[in-house]
Amino acid sequence: MSEPLKIDIWSDVACPWCYIGKRRLESALDRITERDGARPDVTVEYHSFELSPDTPVDFEGTATEFLAGHKGIPLAQAQQMQDHVTRLAAAEGVEFRTDQVRHTKTLKAHELLHLAKQHGKQYEMKERLLAAYFTEGRHVGHAADLADLAAEVGLDRDEVLAALEAGRFADDVAADIAQARAYGINGVPFFVLDGRYGVSGAQDPAVFVQAIDEATAAPARAGEHADA
Repeated sequence: MSEPLKIDIWSDVACPWCYIGKRRLESALDRITERDGARPDVTVEYHSFELSPDTPVDFEGTATEFLAGHKGIPLAQAQQMQDHVTRLAAAEGVEFRTDQVRHTKTLKAHELLHLAKQHGKQYEMKERLLAAYFTEGRHVGHAADLADLAAEVGLDRDEVLAALEAGRFADDVAADIAQARAYGINGVPFFVLDGRYGVSGAQDPAVFVQAIDEATAAPARAGEHADA
C-alpha cells in the first residue's frame, strides 16, 4: 500500500485567498470522493508565510486602509478589491466581514499552528484562526487571544500561552519561510503535492482534482517502474 499523498501548503492567516484556496481544495477532495466512492488518502500540513511581516501587532486602522497603504492604491480601489474577494469567498461558503477585521502581525498565529501540529490539531487550528480573523473580528496577534482560540479546538490554554510568550516555535516559523524562499514562493497560497507538484494560488477545484490525480498516479509514488 502506498503512502498517503502529502500536501504541503504555504499560507498566511491574514490572507483571503488562503481561506478561499482551503475551501477549494476541500471541494476538490469532495469531488474525488464522489467520483471514486472513497476519500483520497491525503495528509495536509500548513507552513508559515508572512505576507506583511512589518505589520504592527496593534495596527491602527481598518483592513481596507491597510490594503490601500500596503499596495499604494486609493482607498476606494482597495474597497473594490475587498468587495470582489468577499463575493468569491461567499461562493465557497465563507463569510468575509472585512469591516470587522482587526489586522495584525501574524507571527504568533503561525507559532500557534506549529504547536497545534505537535498535538495533531493543526488543520482545526488553521480553520479556527481563519474564521476568527475574517468572519468574527477576533484579534489573532496577541498571545492571550490566540490561547483562547486554541482552547476552543482542544489545546491546553496555559501551555499555548507559555509557548507563545516564550517564542518556542519562532524558529519553526523562520524555517518554513526559508523553505518557501528556497522553493521560489513569493505569494500564497502555494500548494506542494508529494514534494514535486506545485500549484500556485486559490485555483478552481478542478485544477486541484487534476493535480491530485497526477500526483497519486505518478509511478514514483508507488515505487513502480515507468514501463510497468
